[in-house]
Amino acid sequence: MDNWDEVRTAYQVARMGTVSGAAEILGVHHATVIRHIDALEGRLGVKLFQRHARGYTPTEAGTDLMRVAQTTDEQLSQLASRVKGQGNDVSGELVITSLAGLSGLLMPALADFQEKYPEVILRFLTGDRLFRLEYGEAHVAIRAGRAPEEPDNVVQPLMSQGSSLYASKEYLEKYGMPQSETDFANHRFVCSDDRNSRAPFNRWIWENIPEENIVFRSSDPRAVGMAMQAGIGIGYATKWSAEQNPELEKICAHKEEWPSPLWLVTHVDLHRTTKVQAFLSHIKEYAKSWT
Repeated sequence: MDNWDEVRTAYQVARMGTVSGAAEILGVHHATVIRHIDALEGRLGVKLFQRHARGYTPTEAGTDLMRVAQTTDEQLSQLASRVKGQGNDVSGELVITSLAGLSGLLMPALADFQEKYPEVILRFLTGDRLFRLEYGEAHVAIRAGRAPEEPDNVVQPLMSQGSSLYASKEYLEKYGMPQSETDFANHRFVCSDDRNSRAPFNRWIWENIPEENIVFRSSDPRAVGMAMQAGIGIGYATKWSAEQNPELEKICAHKEEWPSPLWLVTHVDLHRTTKVQAFLSHIKEYAKSWT
C-alpha cells in the first residue's frame, strides 16, 4: 500500500460512518474523501463500503483493512503527540477539548493563559463526540460528570459546584413560585430529551415530574438552558451559570443539590510536558475563583 492518505481517509469514514464526519476530522472537503475512497477501491479491486442513505458501512474487505489502518493511525497519532509536546517552552499549538456549555466559564481563563503565553495558539474543540486523547486529538480535556475511566489517562479533579432547579423571573411571574415539591405537579419543566441520561438532575426530573409537565426537551443542553431563560419552564442550572444570569431564581421548594464536578484529563505521554503542565497549573489556580 503506497498511499497512506487514502487508507487513513477510508479508516475515518469507517469510524465516523459518513463522508462529512470523516471530512471534518481530516480537515478536507467531502469531495476529497469520496475521491480517496474511489481511488483506493479501484486500486484494490474490491468494494470497501456499502453506500446507503445514512452513510457508509464497511464490507468484509473494508473491515479487514480498517483493523490494520486503525493500529497504524493510533501509533502515528501517539508518536505525533509525543513529538509535539516535547518542547521546553510554552509555545505552539495547545488543543483543549470540553463541552460547549462550559465555554462561558472557561473562556476568561483561556484568554488569561494566552496573555501570559502569547506564543501559544489555542484550539478549543467541542462537539457531540468525545475527542480521544490517546489518538492525539487534544492535549487536555476538561470533562464534566463522573470521573473519566479511559486507560493511560491522568485524571485530576478541577472543581465541583452545587447545582439545583431554577426558573426565570418571567416564568415565576406567570406561574408563581412552587411552595413544595408536591406543588411541582402544577408546574412546567424543561430537561434533556435523553431519558437514559446518567446525570442525576435529569434522572430526578424524569422520575419525579409527570411526563406531561416536561413541556420542553432537547438533546442540546444549551437549548435546554435557553428554554429555561425564556420562561418555558423550571430546569437545572449550576450555581455559576445562575449567577451569570440575574433573570434566574432558585426554586426554594427543592432542597436537594446535585454536585457538578469538573475533571482535568491528560494522556500519560503528554502529562509532564512543559506546555501541558503550564496550562494545568494555570487552570487550577483560575478555578479557585469559581467555587
